[in-house]
Amino acid sequence: MVLWVFGYGSLIWKAGFRYDERRVGFIKGFRRVFYQGSTDHRGTPDFPGRTVTLEPLRGAICWGVAYKVSGEEDQRIALEHLEIREKQYDMKVYLELYTDLASSTPAINHVMVFSGQEGQPELFGTSITG
Repeated sequence: MVLWVFGYGSLIWKAGFRYDERRVGFIKGFRRVFYQGSTDHRGTPDFPGRTVTLEPLRGAICWGVAYKVSGEEDQRIALEHLEIREKQYDMKVYLELYTDLASSTPAINHVMVFSGQEGQPELFGTSITG
């Protein structure tokens, strides 16, 4: 079995795990927003920083990169790394990745995406105090 992981923030340029292939593409129905709070690598508990997350939005697309991780050991290491790195996100979803704006056929099915869910304490939205 192969693992595909979609990055739409810093994962684009810094995966932090071994991968076999890197493919530029987009997901549908979401936009990238700086609504996610971070108290570890972008701030402190008293002054959280902001990182990107996804917001559902009909008709929107979000560009990023998908990483293909094939080996069982590489997948285990990648998932352990991502569970720590992406810990502020409370949701993992599996979506379709597209590479061609003119095509309705996805290039890759079942791409893992980390995101924050509405109502999560670390999801600040447009608040300037969060």
